[in-house]
Amino acid sequence: MVSAERSQQARSVVDLVTAWVAEREDVGGVVVVGSWARQAARMDSDIDIVVLTDNPRYAEASVWKYLLDGEVVRLQQWGPLREVRVRRRSGFVVEIGVVPMSWADTDPVDPGTHRVISDGHSVLHDPAGRLAALSAACRTRSGAHRGHKTL
Repeated sequence: MVSAERSQQARSVVDLVTAWVAEREDVGGVVVVGSWARQAARMDSDIDIVVLTDNPRYAEASVWKYLLDGEVVRLQQWGPLREVRVRRRSGFVVEIGVVPMSWADTDPVDPGTHRVISDGHSVLHDPAGRLAALSAACRTRSGAHRGHKTL
């Protein structure tokens, strides 16, 4: 269980990222995944946000350090996903995963993508419906899906 303060910190991050992405046509989608998306977060849970874009600039640490007003504590490449982990002044950790648009391809769905989406997700930005199509493809493929939720 998380405190009201921690929930507000997560909501603040979601609001920041949602406002930022609304001004960028080169971002094809944003989705929260993991424990916050499936409403199973604990006090020590970070928030995991995946950003779909083919613009390599958004994988730079400086973008997220500035936007989230925090310290970059880790940069890591996980297959097609570039992780930028930021610790905000409050101590709350935000994990941004920047992936190419192809990460959301549905024919076929990549097994790693399927695992991430099927474990629970909440779409924040989906102007062309790519994430909705991905969600449907994962639901169809697995027969059971924790679903598309809102924070």
